Amino acid sequence: MHLASPGQCSNQRELSQINSYHASARIIPDRDSYPLPRSGERAAHFIGNEIYRRPAFGKHHPLSGPRVALVMDLCERLGWLDAQSLCASRPADEKTLSVFHTTDYLAAFREADSTGRVSREVRERYHLGTSSNPLFPGLFERAATTVGGSILAAELAMSGAIAYHPSGGTHHGRPDRASGFCYFNDPVFAVLTLLGHGLQRVMYVDLDAHHGDGVQDAFAADPRVFTLSIHEAGRWPHTGLVADRGQGRARNLPVPRGFNDSELDYLMQTAVLSLSRRFEPQAVVITCGADGLKGDPLSRMELSNVALWRAVLELVEASPRTVVLGGGGYNPWSVVRCWTGLWGLLSGKTLPQILPLEAQQVLLGLECDLVENEDINPGWFTTLVDDPNQAALRPELVELAHRVLE
Repeated sequence: MHLASPGQCSNQRELSQINSYHASARIIPDRDSYPLPRSGERAAHFIGNEIYRRPAFGKHHPLSGPRVALVMDLCERLGWLDAQSLCASRPADEKTLSVFHTTDYLAAFREADSTGRVSREVRERYHLGTSSNPLFPGLFERAATTVGGSILAAELAMSGAIAYHPSGGTHHGRPDRASGFCYFNDPVFAVLTLLGHGLQRVMYVDLDAHHGDGVQDAFAADPRVFTLSIHEAGRWPHTGLVADRGQGRARNLPVPRGFNDSELDYLMQTAVLSLSRRFEPQAVVITCGADGLKGDPLSRMELSNVALWRAVLELVEASPRTVVLGGGGYNPWSVVRCWTGLWGLLSGKTLPQILPLEAQQVLLGLECDLVENEDINPGWFTTLVDDPNQAALRPELVELAHRVLE
């Protein structure tokens, strides 16, 4: 299909062709068969830890509720986790953490975690103990365990396996401070581990609703790493404009509100996979935040989990080594269903049309102050799979794809 350049989209005939893109070029899953591709041919490992069952972030934080622990529970009730596929992560030690994070930040973080309080100076300098990055018991160990999980994921991926680490994806963390609910930056450590094995081309793709700023900046000067982020335009951290290419090795696709499945599929086929073919990655690290799904309280994107799964699976097929991380996501039903279904597909399972009752109980037990009762979809309790949100492909998405390919 010809990629329209800016200014050509007013042609009604061409717009009609663009909006029929899926009918001719994509497989659209329906509620009866869900014909999504599955991995299955490569070994898949799920990386988790019991630490994620402990209370965290305090009562009023968007991440106060459990996520990864419930993904593990739901996977276990579906019979999708066993001793072969489940790997326990260990905390990264301070020597390892200091490869990216500054020693003064690590010392301040350790002291804050030990005492449970910070001075005003420490709060302002390191962004610890704020409403976004609160202190809570066991914080340092939890954050270090997330880093350890992403390092383990990269090690497993080097064997050709798919390594799935849903507690990862803390992509805003900075070398010298916490940022955006992220105390360390575990995707950076996944990439560094792959590079440490001698790889020369590692691609990082961020599908979270928020720009992957910390990872882009970490590798801006490294010719071995190419970063790409699809995120909602105008949302915190207010970076990642389409003109932002870092030092030439980054591409950003800031999408408008209401971003739908048709538009994600179009960007994947037209821009993301085209750029991947140019770069020819030896490994891909993916942050798969669930906050771009319809119904998330902290974004205004309207994707179904079907579209997000398909994007991840296409990236898995594009590289012989893959690390898949979690990320944001603040509607617990959407997050747990999305990340559970993603593991099923990565590990070659068939997604059930209706969840068994013991699996439904996991979802029925969830609650969230950020989601109004009238906005709760009954389907969130009984099935993993969203109704696909196929809609018109807007001209600005065509222009966006054209600009990143220039």
